[in-house]
Amino acid sequence: MIEEKQETKVEKKEEVKVVETPKTEQKKTEAKRVEIKKLGKEVAVANGASLQISTKHSGSICKMIMGKSPERAIEMLKLVLLEKMAVPMRGMEIPHRRRGLMPANAGGGGRFPKNAAKEFINLLGQLKANCDVNGVENPVITLAFSNLGSRPFKREGRRAKRTHVHLEARDKTKLNKKKK
Repeated sequence: MIEEKQETKVEKKEEVKVVETPKTEQKKTEAKRVEIKKLGKEVAVANGASLQISTKHSGSICKMIMGKSPERAIEMLKLVLLEKMAVPMRGMEIPHRRRGLMPANAGGGGRFPKNAAKEFINLLGQLKANCDVNGVENPVITLAFSNLGSRPFKREGRRAKRTHVHLEARDKTKLNKKKK
């Protein structure tokens, strides 16, 4: 009796295999008939949430990279890390300077915000990759801004600094067509 049960189980397994094979073949043939259409987006976006950088420094970097391609912005920020190029800053960022309120080209002050530059290089790499995925051919940074993030408590009642950063890039050729 035990032998008969084993034989019936084997027969059932074979039947199941026979039934499944035509279904899988049908599914494969249907998948080949489907055409994939890739639609490109007009905008590529990169967001940085709760980054541990100064909001004032990130705002100055945002002003500096606006209107530039992601590749050019990365090159500029690498020069900032090497202290070959300063980020122009006005007003409250540079204390005890009379020229702090003047424009950068008139001898205004500048600094080398290294921590913020490192974070922006990572964000710009993500933006560049998103441009490739979304089909943006000649990307130009059209929107870059930073906001204050939540400030968690540290030791002795101190608050940590956090910044949210938003970067958008669009196709340069399409921007010129819309303006005309």
